[in-house]
Amino acid sequence: MQKGNGFSVKTIGITGGVGAGKSQILSYIEKNCNCRILLADDAAHRVEEPGQPCYRELVSLLGTDVLGADGFFDRQKMAAAIFSRKELLEKVNGIVHPAVKTYILSEIEKERAAGRIDAFFVEAALLIEEGYGAILDALWYIYADEDVRRRRLTESRGYSDQKAEQIFASQLSEAEFRKHCKVVIDNSGSLSDTYLQIDERLKEAGLKK
Repeated sequence: MQKGNGFSVKTIGITGGVGAGKSQILSYIEKNCNCRILLADDAAHRVEEPGQPCYRELVSLLGTDVLGADGFFDRQKMAAAIFSRKELLEKVNGIVHPAVKTYILSEIEKERAAGRIDAFFVEAALLIEEGYGAILDALWYIYADEDVRRRRLTESRGYSDQKAEQIFASQLSEAEFRKHCKVVIDNSGSLSDTYLQIDERLKEAGLKK
């Protein structure tokens, strides 16, 4: 794949349920592909900073009580204010999600103009729900069976089975993920097996270093 002004940059979305192991997979991709990886959570924090598009709207909606002394949003206060009120959460999402998408698209265009990379990976839990399939070249689903995900969440994050089940219930079903994603990486087994799958997919896309 050529580089330079106007040259092609493959855009790929990475999604999957909580506990599927997306972070480890992204780390491996970053080392084995000439790419940039952007996490939607990081993009959300960026567009919520003072002076950025969402800041004034969010302050107007939530009030100044959710701000820290430095003028930035206090994440704990913000979460407490939002998640206790479903209607408020929907309003916040209505402000943040479109701004995140605009930010991601602008970053993709910057990388296309710079011509330094072959691929731009976007990681987000809500790629499908937010319609990223229409703006990215491909979506990759990181799959792991529920027992594996539950064990990971218990061991790494200290979640109870009940909390894990609540999160699973709030996310898309495996069938929905598979319906929208052309590539499925099975991360239920060993990392070496997962890495072989990724190598194969990167080669197929012409992106392997």
